Formats: sequence, structure tokens, C-alpha cells
Amino acid sequence: MEPEPLKTLLRSEYLSFGKPDFSEEEIAAVTRVMRSGWVGMGSETLAFEKELSAYIGAPEVVTVNSCTSALFLALLVEDIGPGDEVIVPSLTWCATANAALYLGATPVFCDVDPHSMCVTPQSIVAQLTARTKAVVVVHYGGYAVDVEALRRALPEDVAIVEDAAHALGARYPDGSRVGASGNTVCFSFYANKNLSTADGGAIALSDQVKAERLRRLRMSGMDSNAWSRYTNPSTTFVAGLAELGYKMNYTDLQAAIGRVQLRRLDAMADIRQQIVVRYCNRTEALGWGVDFQRAVRDDCHARHLLVGIFDLARTGITRNDLLLALRARNIGASIHYQPLHTMPLYSDSVRGELSVTEWLAERILTLPIGALMTYDDVDYVTSQLAELIAGHRCHE
Repeated sequence: MEPEPLKTLLRSEYLSFGKPDFSEEEIAAVTRVMRSGWVGMGSETLAFEKELSAYIGAPEVVTVNSCTSALFLALLVEDIGPGDEVIVPSLTWCATANAALYLGATPVFCDVDPHSMCVTPQSIVAQLTARTKAVVVVHYGGYAVDVEALRRALPEDVAIVEDAAHALGARYPDGSRVGASGNTVCFSFYANKNLSTADGGAIALSDQVKAERLRRLRMSGMDSNAWSRYTNPSTTFVAGLAELGYKMNYTDLQAAIGRVQLRRLDAMADIRQQIVVRYCNRTEALGWGVDFQRAVRDDCHARHLLVGIFDLARTGITRNDLLLALRARNIGASIHYQPLHTMPLYSDSVRGELSVTEWLAERILTLPIGALMTYDDVDYVTSQLAELIAGHRCHE
């Protein structure tokens, strides 16, 4: 029996899974900074750090050029190095594990919970050894992990670093915002993030000494920078270098965008939550077997990604076939992620089975979500999914 013909017209414009929401206000902010003549790291960056610190509730915020740099520097200031092990989930972007590799340490992969798709105290503890120096907690998709429960399960000398690339704006179960835990917490402002400045990242923490070290490390290890020298001119230029640093600073062009995005973040987050509710209502009504990440409360999830777990027995179509079919219909579905432990680069990091991660790897599919999406967009995606699944069932 041939599949039923599509009942909805195909859209002509590609629906991205994560298109940034920039308004005229962001454009005006960039123009203002360009006309000022100072586009590098300066007053805008300092203002953005201060405003982000207040929003998160973290005493210190240090901006950098990417979340990858943030993770690297976060582990560096925890004195991670050769011979150390860093526990990370396999279901994450490669930067999470690479940050340990850059420092000569060994990333060790752990499993995740099948519903939250995040690490649990049990999955972390299962991989602990005498060489474990740190754990990188990934708030996958924007789901805020209970890091207090994890802290109670770990030895005191094991550091917790949070990969919150997806989770700006989310709240922990205790109601505080992700980043206010007292751990070293890393954020991303990449093109598709909830708060986007095209690229960039930040580190939130409570330790002032570590924060000052991070500020030096991002600027080649120097104890002064161009902005401080510009605003406090002297007849000589002497920059102290006590340790090897890196070129990982943020810029005022990015910060100008970030300051506007931060003011709009909660409103954009409300739209994302409404889009998720629409998806859930539509998929439940259609009844074709998909589950989404479960959160304790709506505000415990930033909804950066909308990752569905598809019941292959009910849909009758493989995840990969479904992905390609959606893209052919101008729907920017994606996969987050191929588990790292299946990649040759990390063969030395595999220790035992990761059965939940491997189960999820065959079933997860990211559907479009963003503050620019409309209910019509959601209805188009879900209608196309329903028709694809119905057609496949008829064909079989």
C-alpha cells in the first residue's frame, strides 16, 4: 500500500532549529559601539559582566570568547592536569570532554537518566576513582540538574564544573538561577543560544581569587589590559606576567548585543515555554509516541533545545529516516548528540557500558524551537510528523 499524500503544503522558508532573535535595539547598540571608536574589550564588556552577575546571582562573572574557552579555563583554575580524570556525560558536545584533553587529563564518560537526559549522582559515582579530580555537569538542553544533590554524593576534593551552555535563565530545584550555585559555571552565547552575541561565553563563580586569575588568563596572563591602560594612561607600559595565559577575551561589540539580549531574555524565555506547551499538546493529541525532557517545574528548564524521544515501535520509522524526511520538508530537525564514547578520539575514555546513552542515541531528535517561532510553525512541524508517520505505517 502506497503512503498517503501529504495533506499540508510544504513551506518555502527553512525553519531553523535555533534562529537567534535580534531586534532593532541590538542593531542600534552595535552601531553605537562602532561609532564610539572602541570595539575591543572595554566598558561595554565590564557593564555586561556586572549585569549578567546581577541576573544570575553570582558574585563574579568573567566573559571569554567561547564556552569552550570557559570550560578549559574553569578546569585550569581547578588545577586539572596530566594524570587526573574528569567525569563527563557522553551525551554532550565535544567541547565538554575536550576541555579535559587540552589539559592532559582524561575525560571519563558516565551515563545519563533516560528522562532528563542528564547526569545523576548515581551515574557520576559509578565512575569515581582515586584519580577523579573534577566532574563536568551538563545541563543538557537547558534542564537544570540538581547540583546540590550531586555535591552531597561526591568527595569534598572533587570539583564540580557546570556546562551551562544551554541553561542560561533556568533555575535549580531550590529556585536560584543556574550559575548561582557557588560552582564554576560556564555559559555560551553562540549563534543559536537563548542569549546570542554571535559567539562568546562566560564563567560565573563565587571565588574572587579564581575570578581575578581568570581575568588574567583570558588576556595572555597579563595583569592589565588595553582598556585599563586607556582609561588610566601612564608614561610607561609594564604588564606583569606570572603564568602562561591565552587570548580568550570578549569584545564590546559582542557585549553591546548581550546587554540588550539580557534585558529581553525573560520575555524570550516565556515564548519558548509557550512553544513547548504547544508542541506537547499537539503531540499528545496526535498520539504517535514521543516524549520530551521532564522538568521539576517549567522554570527549571531554559528550553534551549526541544529534544524528543521517539518510540520507534509506535512511529514505525527510524529516527534517521525521520530526520531526513523533515529536512526535505524545510524543517530544521537535528540530533543532539552522537555520543562521544562512540568516537575514535575518545576510545581511552570508555569504561563500562553506557546503556541509557546508547538507547537514547537511536531515538532522540531535536525539533525547532526559538523565540521567533509561532504556533503556526509548531503546527506545521507536528502535522508533517504526523503525516510522515501515518504514511509509513500505511506503507508497511
